Amino acid sequence: MNVFYRIQPNNSEMKILLIVCDGMGDRPCGELGGKTPLEAAYKPNLDRMASEGMCGLVDTIAVGVRPGSDTSHLSLFGYDPREYYTGRGPFEAAGVGMELREGDVAFRVNFGTVDGDLVVTDRRAGRIDDVTELSRAVDGIEIDGIRFTVKAGTGYRAGLVLRGEGVSHMVSDGDSHESGSRVIEVKPLDGTPEAGKTAEAMNKYLIKAHGILGEHQVNRKRIAGGKPPANFILARGAGRMPHIPPMKERYGLKAACVAGAGLYRGVAKAVGMDVYTPEGATGKPNTDVKAKVSKAIELLNSGYDYAFIHVKATDVYGHDGDAKGKMKFIEKVDEALAPVLTLRDTVVAVTADHSTPCSTKNHSGDPVPLLIWSPDLRTDDVKEFGERPCGKGILHRIRGLDLMNELLNLAGRGSIYGA
Repeated sequence: MNVFYRIQPNNSEMKILLIVCDGMGDRPCGELGGKTPLEAAYKPNLDRMASEGMCGLVDTIAVGVRPGSDTSHLSLFGYDPREYYTGRGPFEAAGVGMELREGDVAFRVNFGTVDGDLVVTDRRAGRIDDVTELSRAVDGIEIDGIRFTVKAGTGYRAGLVLRGEGVSHMVSDGDSHESGSRVIEVKPLDGTPEAGKTAEAMNKYLIKAHGILGEHQVNRKRIAGGKPPANFILARGAGRMPHIPPMKERYGLKAACVAGAGLYRGVAKAVGMDVYTPEGATGKPNTDVKAKVSKAIELLNSGYDYAFIHVKATDVYGHDGDAKGKMKFIEKVDEALAPVLTLRDTVVAVTADHSTPCSTKNHSGDPVPLLIWSPDLRTDDVKEFGERPCGKGILHRIRGLDLMNELLNLAGRGSIYGA
C-alpha cells in the first residue's frame, strides 16, 4: 500500500539517522564456531543500542527475494522499486558524477578480465584499484550515431552513458554475472528499431573497447606484474533515470547522504538527498568509517533532518567468502559508532540492504537484522545485535518499505492516515 504524507507541524519532531552496512547479513560460519560474522564480532556499541532499543528482521524487497543493492536502498528510503526502478545504470552513473539528460541510457560496468576466446576469467580484474586511465581510453567513442561516455567509479566499477537519437534502455546485460563463461551479446528486449540499434551499437562498442584496453599501458604493466588485465567492459543494468519525488517533498525531510561508493551516492541523489563524501571515505575496506559518522552527526547538527550513512566493505568481505575479515570489519564499524551514543533527540536505525553470506559469496534472500534506538520507544528483550537475536525482537519481520514509516512515526514526523 502506498502511503501519502502531508507535512504537519509537531513540536516533538526528532532527527533520523539511518546506517546501512552493505551485505552485513550472513549465515552461520564454521570458522566462527557456528556464528555469523555479526554474531561473532565484539560490538559493545551495537549491542548496547540493541539492548536499549527495539529489534527485528527486514526483508528489504520481499520474503525470500534476493535484493539488489539499488532496489533495496530505494525500498529502505520508502520508495517502491516496482514503481521507480528502471535499472541500476542511472544510479551508478549519477553517483560517479555523470550528467544524465532526457533520453540518455546508462549502464553500470565492471572492468573485467577475458582470455583470447573472450571467456571471462575475472569479473573484477583482480579487484583493480583504479580504472580512471582505462576509462579515459574508451571514453567519447561514437558508433552508429551513439556517443559512449565512460567515467570511473570505485575500484573496478564505472558508469557508462549512451547518448544519441533513438537510444533505448530495453536491452539485455552484457555480463553473465559469472566467471568461466564467454562474454554474452547485448540483445534487444523488445521488437522496436531503437532497441535493435542500441544493442548492435553496444556490441560494436564493447569489442572496440576490448581492443583498446588490450593494448593499454596500464594493462601491459599489470600483465608484466602477474596481475589480470582489465581488458573488457562488463555492462549491466541498462536504464533511464526515473522521476522520483524528493524526500523533502514526500516526507518534509531535509536529507543528506554520507557514502564513498558511487551507486549509493546515485540512489541518494535520485531521491533528493545532498551527498557528501568526506576524506577517507573510499567505499572499500580501508574506508574511514569514523569520518563518515562524524560527518553525519555534523550534518544533523547543522540543519538536516535525516542523514544516511552507507558502509560498503561488509559486502566486499561477504563476496570474498572471508568470514573473519567481515567480523573484524564489523568491529571497526562498531568502534566508529561510539559518538552516535551521545546523540539526543535522534532516532537511530542500523540495518543492511541485503545478506551476502560468506558461504555463497553472493546476495541471498535471507532477512537482515535491524535495530532502532531512540529516546522514546517500546523496548524488547533482545540484548545483542545479530541475525538470530533480532529475530526475537518486537519489530518481528517487516518489509524494507515499512522502515521509513516506522522511523517517521518514532521521530514524531508521521501523519494521520484518514480523519
